[in-house]
Amino acid sequence: MNRVGLEAREYRGSKTTLCAGCGHNAISERIIGACFEMGIEPERVVKLSGIGCSSKSPAYFLGSAHGFNAVHGRMPSVGTGAMLANRDLVAIGVSGDGDTGAIGIGQFVHLMRRNLPIIYIIEDNGCYGLTKGQFSPTADLGSKAKTGVVNDLPPIDTCALAIELGASFVARSFSGDKKQLTAILKAALSHRGTAMLDVLSPCVTFNDHEGSTKSYAYAKAHDDPLEELDFVPFFEDISVDYEPGTTREVVMHDGSKLYLKKLDADYDPLSKVQAMRVLQETRSRGEFATGLIYVEPVKPDFLDVLNLVDEPLATLPEERVRPPKAVLDDIMESLR
Repeated sequence: MNRVGLEAREYRGSKTTLCAGCGHNAISERIIGACFEMGIEPERVVKLSGIGCSSKSPAYFLGSAHGFNAVHGRMPSVGTGAMLANRDLVAIGVSGDGDTGAIGIGQFVHLMRRNLPIIYIIEDNGCYGLTKGQFSPTADLGSKAKTGVVNDLPPIDTCALAIELGASFVARSFSGDKKQLTAILKAALSHRGTAMLDVLSPCVTFNDHEGSTKSYAYAKAHDDPLEELDFVPFFEDISVDYEPGTTREVVMHDGSKLYLKKLDADYDPLSKVQAMRVLQETRSRGEFATGLIYVEPVKPDFLDVLNLVDEPLATLPEERVRPPKAVLDDIMESLR
């Protein structure tokens, strides 16, 4: 059992109907593990999604949590409404590269700039897996489809877009990297603000062949990790011993600590300028920068910006949310 007295099986969902070997299933497993280890009560979680293979994923984890399957590309609006109504919820939104980068790009843009407290996971396979593998907006220039067609359009980099627009936690990982993805998810669960995770998640049916830049083989060969991540939750008193000057400690909103051990470069995830430069440099080499790309540990989230009361709006009595008639009378009188 975990710290709240629940067994791991209580964090599972329905049996998956996705293709065997789909990277999305690995992401669901990492979400299950992270929520169990962090002691997140499933009934406090609201799972949100749009349309596509990725948007089926919430059915496969936290079966007793709340869930809402929105229309194509509109998950951010539903998530915003849910969090405004009940700020005590833990919001986990799962989208796809098509759901986010095409029809949902406008909603994605405004969610990032508002810094809503939500974990926004993009299960990124570079194709429309639900409709036979056409290129999605994140497909890399020159990538070859299973049919032999070559993509001649540049990709949308959702990480760069999220950083530019104001998301306060931006990371990229690979569905096959259990250690890295689990640490990122735990940190995202302890963050207060928009945590945008772009997870490379190969489509075994339509985009796992030679010539694809989103295949298992290509992702493994071109993964350029920025750091090694270790996460210590606030409820564990663990002394982590690192050599001075090689590791950055980031204190999360709830007091948890994320330890980032530098690898090849002297990388600072608190620098927005450096984050954008690294994304540009790795993309020019045909590589994927993975790990925690950018974090702004102390930034007001959307609910604080709106100066909402501490209690969830959904629990307030009518007299606290509806002005009395006297207020309207005063307004009307002032306009005479």
